[in-house]
Amino acid sequence: MDDMVFRIKADFLKGLAHPVRLSVIEYLKDGEASVGKLVRALGVEQSNLSRHLAVLRGLGVLEARQEKTTVYYSIHDHDVFKVLRPISIVLKKKLRRSEKLLESLGKE
Repeated sequence: MDDMVFRIKADFLKGLAHPVRLSVIEYLKDGEASVGKLVRALGVEQSNLSRHLAVLRGLGVLEARQEKTTVYYSIHDHDVFKVLRPISIVLKKKLRRSEKLLESLGKE
């Protein structure tokens, strides 16, 4: 049973683990955006973006709504930020430790 829980968690994290997907989530933090707006803002091709949006929808992170021919995406579950914030904190701490190490190297 524990193996299944770990597999589900790992699959979810793997689904988030792409720079384009993370940038989509970050961009949509303040509200919905059309696919066209996301393409322009993130500088990715629409076909590439569509694949990433599909993954994020599959994870339950995003939701989509269609208005005539335009599809709009928004964050479906804002709890995803409860996952991403601690990762940022850990990475900042790691960066600070690396900076201190580099400073000590310069003192020799």
